[in-house]
Amino acid sequence: MIFERAEHWRAVNKTTQKTSDALKGMTVLNLFFEASTRTQGSFEMAAKRLGADVVNFAIAHSSAKKGESLSDTARNLAAMQPDILVVRHSATGAPQYLADRTHLAVLNAGDGMHEHPTQGLLDVFTLTRHWGGVGGKRILIVGDILHSRVARSNIGLLNILGAEIRLCAPPTLLPTDVDQWGVDVFHDLDEAMTDCDAVMALRQQKERMSGGFVPSEREFFHLYGLSHDRIRRAKPDVLVMHPGPMNRGVEIHSRLADDPEHSVIMDQVENGVAVRMAALELIGANLRKEDRA
Repeated sequence: MIFERAEHWRAVNKTTQKTSDALKGMTVLNLFFEASTRTQGSFEMAAKRLGADVVNFAIAHSSAKKGESLSDTARNLAAMQPDILVVRHSATGAPQYLADRTHLAVLNAGDGMHEHPTQGLLDVFTLTRHWGGVGGKRILIVGDILHSRVARSNIGLLNILGAEIRLCAPPTLLPTDVDQWGVDVFHDLDEAMTDCDAVMALRQQKERMSGGFVPSEREFFHLYGLSHDRIRRAKPDVLVMHPGPMNRGVEIHSRLADDPEHSVIMDQVENGVAVRMAALELIGANLRKEDRA
């Protein structure tokens, strides 16, 4: 259902009549405790195109920086009567915590090293638009798996839809329970790349790292960076992805990132707005049903 609505909004977004009344009269509060440009901007654009009133919570100037507890922040926000909270937080489970405390509709925009659901949806939607489905496709995720909520959301969704998933990373950037994830694990990128239909590069999340996980950026690119040379072992029409922001020359070569023959990175960005419009639209429809009940 989300993919069907996302396809609709993707087409609408290509026209000059991008606005809708789907969320007219509703207030969407973007509550980002972590810095974000792309995700917050994507959610803001999605909500505004659906006709919602959007408020971006300026966390750098908020009471949370003054020592206010997350529980008190939640209660104060709920008292303002917003309809939907879009939450990004460095702590795993924070969106669920806010949903429990406020009884508002909460959309997870990334929590700790746990999940990033709309990113997983937009990534798989991007692949589905190219192939018609991901079942039976071999998809490689390479890079900082340990700290990546994007990897976890993608793996969960791709497993449900029947894809073959490969992970490639140095042992220091793999979770200890990765053997329970339903994936094939590699440490050699050339071996992992063999006959892959798509490959996704992940950035090193230095904001979540304490200590030396890799010797150097140069060494990391030599061993795990994506380039035209490295993807030769994959399928000739392999799709190259990156959830952003990219560190060019660290996890992916600039020439490959900008190659229209393989790269679908800008498609991911475009599809992100459509997928988030679909998610917000469905939440709004459920809220209106509750009002009528």
